[in-house]
Amino acid sequence: MAVMNITPDSFSDGGSLYRDRVDLDLVFQHAERCLSEGAMILDVGGESTRPGAKPVSEAEELARVIPVIEGLASRFDAVISVDTSTPQVMVAAARAGARLINDVRALQREGALAAAHETGLPVCLMHMQGTPQTMQHRPDYGDAVSEVFQWLMHRIDVCLDAGFSADQLLIDPGFGFGKTLEHNIALFQHLDRFVQTGYPV
Repeated sequence: MAVMNITPDSFSDGGSLYRDRVDLDLVFQHAERCLSEGAMILDVGGESTRPGAKPVSEAEELARVIPVIEGLASRFDAVISVDTSTPQVMVAAARAGARLINDVRALQREGALAAAHETGLPVCLMHMQGTPQTMQHRPDYGDAVSEVFQWLMHRIDVCLDAGFSADQLLIDPGFGFGKTLEHNIALFQHLDRFVQTGYPV
């Protein structure tokens, strides 16, 4: 998966593909480079989720990601993923050519569960303790591996009850999202527990 941050403030590359507007030429060049290096999924996000990031409006998120998804889908033979928690963005992205929803909030935002189900797309459910604004303020667990695992299994159950099929669901322990270094290491050391569920990790 190659990350395509259409934001001015993302952790890894904020501002490289977006400054005051979407620069599609830069986006396409970046996509070509990533695909040539072996990427199979292009993950497009219009709202930064770095620690301390501020939310953006639905209109701003749509304006950032939809032209990019349309352009990528028409030019490249790759899976286009939309990194969003916003219901209307999920639906619009699916219409624009996205083939996967990647949600750091695991469809917890109001309306997200129904919107994602409406698209018929696969969904990656990620664990995050807190919000991007608070997640790195002393994250705390009794047992990080068990708590993250149980939380993700609960979100799987919620999705299945909402009508998703098991083969639509992927899971992500959310490394770095509300975790200390020690929590991240423990999750890596016990990643097999997540893999053994049969859900793609």
